[in-house]
Amino acid sequence: MSFTTGYFNSVKRCRNSFFAILAIGFTNLYHVFGQPLDYASQDNWLVLPEKVPRFFQNKSLDSTWISKVDVFYVYPTFLLDDHDLRWNAPAKDDQLQEEILYKAVKYQASAWLEAGRLFVPYYRQAHLRAYDSLEGRGREALLLAYQDVAASFRHYLENYHQGRPIILAGHSQGSTQITLLLKEFFDGKPLADRLIAAYIPGVGIDSNEFKQIAFMTQPSEYGGFVSWNTMYEKPDTFRYPYWYQNRYCINPLSWDLSPVTSKIAHQGFLYSNGRIYRRCFDATLCQGAVCLTRAKWPINWLAKRYESLHVGDVNLFWKDIQLNAKKRISAFFLNESRN
Repeated sequence: MSFTTGYFNSVKRCRNSFFAILAIGFTNLYHVFGQPLDYASQDNWLVLPEKVPRFFQNKSLDSTWISKVDVFYVYPTFLLDDHDLRWNAPAKDDQLQEEILYKAVKYQASAWLEAGRLFVPYYRQAHLRAYDSLEGRGREALLLAYQDVAASFRHYLENYHQGRPIILAGHSQGSTQITLLLKEFFDGKPLADRLIAAYIPGVGIDSNEFKQIAFMTQPSEYGGFVSWNTMYEKPDTFRYPYWYQNRYCINPLSWDLSPVTSKIAHQGFLYSNGRIYRRCFDATLCQGAVCLTRAKWPINWLAKRYESLHVGDVNLFWKDIQLNAKKRISAFFLNESRN
């Protein structure tokens, strides 16, 4: 896998109240945490239409949708070290930004590179331990992180959006932040009409999480969200019961609720060597998780190396995500042309 990222360790007591604990009046965040990062400065963006990473430059792309759609991506947890006593990333950290670029942006956000103009804000993300302290400092750390994400999204809306349809994408803590964005800006709001899809893997989403934003169960649906959590062969006995069991989970090989999808449908896993490997595994839905079975190399080797496949929620289905995003975009614009 391309990198190790945060996964939820324990917090059994918070299983049914994760987003409820985070949910406060969003307009009060400035009074609690002070000012967010200044997103008028390009220094606080990792990717903008006018700020493209070197590894994306001169890349041969299908540009069909790039000028018509925007993609807003929020990266996962990088503050993982138990010896790191910080609760949040600093306002400026060149080394951390470089790591995020060459890991999360290169191997995750790239799945949506052909789906639209890409926007990736730098934000003062919470340390992994925040998920173990949701009734204390952890909650504050995650909300401070959200304050930055929300501010960056407001800046995007005011300066770039111009009515374009939007794809939201994240992973792990990034999906936490995207879920809060959906609640504040989209759920029951006019902007929901411009939402093509929210891809939010790596978190457990309850059936009552949103008022009006639907879980999409068909590959051409638009206007809702999809989520999934990847495991090898069968659910584990540690994280699964407390974070994922009976939560929303799509099958990312079929983009529906097919109980089992053959590896023949697998379009491609993006490995850290830059190669795309197809037909690597079958995908079986396991009541809140997608379990990879009959896996071949390199997946079977990686499963022995890594404690969890959470790290690969996006990479493992990289090409599948790329193609599905285009399918949903096509359906969105087809519907617009009819109205």
